[in-house]
Amino acid sequence: MSLRAKDTLGGRAAVVGIGATEFSKDSGRSELRLAVEAVRAALDDAGLTPADVDGLVTFTMDTSPEITVAQACGMGELSFFSRVHYGGGAACATVQQAALAVAAGVAEVVVCYRAFNERSGRRFGAGVQHREPSAEGAALGWVLPFGLLTPASWVAMAAQRYLHTYGLTPEAFGHVAVTGRAHAATNPAAYFHGRPITLAEHAASRWIVEPLRLLDCCQETDGGQALVVTSLERARDLPRPPAVIAAAAQGAGRAQEQMTGFYRDELTGLPEMGAVARQLWRTSGLAPADVDVAILYDHFTPFVLMQLEEFGFCARGEAADFTAGRRLPLNTHGGQLGEAYLHGMNGIAEAVRQLRGTAVNQVPGAARTLVTAGTGVPTSGLVLTADG
Repeated sequence: MSLRAKDTLGGRAAVVGIGATEFSKDSGRSELRLAVEAVRAALDDAGLTPADVDGLVTFTMDTSPEITVAQACGMGELSFFSRVHYGGGAACATVQQAALAVAAGVAEVVVCYRAFNERSGRRFGAGVQHREPSAEGAALGWVLPFGLLTPASWVAMAAQRYLHTYGLTPEAFGHVAVTGRAHAATNPAAYFHGRPITLAEHAASRWIVEPLRLLDCCQETDGGQALVVTSLERARDLPRPPAVIAAAAQGAGRAQEQMTGFYRDELTGLPEMGAVARQLWRTSGLAPADVDVAILYDHFTPFVLMQLEEFGFCARGEAADFTAGRRLPLNTHGGQLGEAYLHGMNGIAEAVRQLRGTAVNQVPGAARTLVTAGTGVPTSGLVLTADG
């Protein structure tokens, strides 16, 4: 049973620094170096030094251990280090872990980071190549023999059911892709800078796994992103306006699996994100109408539609029309479809920029942002707000 009461974490910590490498398809350097570059950039942005850091958080799917990053960056002693599981579902949870450590007094300055050569090195989109026997991997035994070998194929099952249930065609996903690429086109940091797409181009792109086309699938990226978290009190003494962590949550649904939850009662929603949504709204005291900017994890377009419905921005089956109507500023950096695939960490950075008023595609007066992490897996989310 998920929490049914407001938690006490909201408003006790803030994101005070963001830093990233360039986003490319061939970085030409190690994942450790990418991590170090991003961490140093985030600390510079926060007006802090490596000596100020006493905590680090990253993903389980990361090749740069906390102690190695600390040593390479010139940090001293660490009092907190943590990793969060489930791939992209970990993104917002890294910030939650950092905020929990700060709120509990376990650490004072915690850096969250993610770095990989996901295009020139190991490509997640290549699917399952080899899996050691494990309880976690056993679920894949029910889908791999039937040809469901890649993330796109796993998502396609749910996407097909969604279209069938609501009487839609694959073109329903088009506005998500077009919106992301339109924002990327004006973002110099985005891989697809200067390259918007049309609905016709989306509909003409080749099939990957029906009903998913090429332009429904996120890109693969080399790069690193880091975020600095500290107490709200300390944040107010630093150079940048703090992005207050008004709420942070994780969620796993009943009968949860990693991308292959085909045995639930229905396939047209994301129960894990529903659990996150309920806790974010409870703790922040906000509702969908209060959100100025939404940064929703867009590894595949259908799951953006389902997230909008889980958070209550629109009714079930109505998210395609909702996105077509441009009723909510969505993925203003270009998302993972247009800017970069950094397992959602670059989306958190965009939310911070929106609150600072420094985003390339700035939403005037943005004071309340929603950020989500990977879907189809145990996941997480954040509500970040301007201070005061």
